[in-house]
Amino acid sequence: MTTTLITEVALIIVLASFAQALSGFGFALVAVPLLALLTSPQNAVVVVTSLGLVLSLAACVHQRDHVNVRTASLVSGAGLVGMPLGLLAVTVLSAGALSVLIACAVLVFAVLIGRGMTFRRGTGPTVLSGFASGALLTSTGMNGPPLVATFQAMGLAPREFRATLQATFCVQNALALTGFLAVGRLTADSLLLAGAGLPGLLVGWWCGDRVFARTDPARFKKIVLGVLVASACVSLYQAALN
Repeated sequence: MTTTLITEVALIIVLASFAQALSGFGFALVAVPLLALLTSPQNAVVVVTSLGLVLSLAACVHQRDHVNVRTASLVSGAGLVGMPLGLLAVTVLSAGALSVLIACAVLVFAVLIGRGMTFRRGTGPTVLSGFASGALLTSTGMNGPPLVATFQAMGLAPREFRATLQATFCVQNALALTGFLAVGRLTADSLLLAGAGLPGLLVGWWCGDRVFARTDPARFKKIVLGVLVASACVSLYQAALN
């Protein structure tokens, strides 16, 4: 691993963790497409999931008073059911096809949020979003979009929104890493890249958290949509390269 590669990985993780702290999500949406420029999409998914577990665990503990436990539990349970589908996809799809899947997933949910989709809090939508997020996590590393669309539509306040997402990410990332280990995707190379990105987690979250504390709900929603749209553009670029 070269010094240049370590620096590039660290900078990507700073940007991704900043987005996560500011909007409640976006770590994988930012990091997966950019890391896929440096390594394979499959390896990028594993690296981001590993780092995402560390980040979400720390954030979840820090924000535990704001977690909607019922919603997080429903989403996590449904996500476990959807993960085998994603594992199947990541083992059979080519790098190009996986990049297209990433782009499509991001775009669909960006449109849903942009159109202002709303509904009451309920078990059905929560379970469906959890299932979709589980499948997307193990296939693309991006479990955030369906959860973001659902939590926004449910009208969660910014702090509840961010804390509940972190709790869900923590559980799903841990389960996904177990699956990656079972199918032989958790390799020495992926762990080395994850290690290179660890310092960036602290720097990015610290900066983003300070901006979040000064952000009102209306601006928060615009930030959420902006992160999705920006990530969609990067994903499309990566898909075109493959």
